[in-house]
Amino acid sequence: MSFFHAVLLIDHHTAKVLQFDAEQVEIETIFEKTVFTRQHNSQVRTEHEFFAEVCNALTGITEILVVGSHMAQADFRRNIEKHHTSVANRVVGWETVDHPTDPQLVAFARRYFNAREREAGSPPVAT
Repeated sequence: MSFFHAVLLIDHHTAKVLQFDAEQVEIETIFEKTVFTRQHNSQVRTEHEFFAEVCNALTGITEILVVGSHMAQADFRRNIEKHHTSVANRVVGWETVDHPTDPQLVAFARRYFNAREREAGSPPVAT
């Protein structure tokens, strides 16, 4: 099931997609698949595959808030702007956070989207 809003917590090895509405939250965790090869820069290919898998998990979501460390966000942003522009166009915000729990993350995202919708003059998301 796809929701209208989602928050993506990303680092270089895991991503957590929390899709939510007023009543429910759906959580999906994506792990980087580590493949050891002797090929030079094979970790770059693995990162691209990881980011592609994260983008696939965001299919159907209209507004996405991306949170995490600054470096992870920068790498993900660079990747989606170059390779996954349809996802990049649906990202409405980038926020740096430090290891929130799932309930803290959903509360943060709801506050973010409520403030964003108040600025746009839309009705707020129920909390």
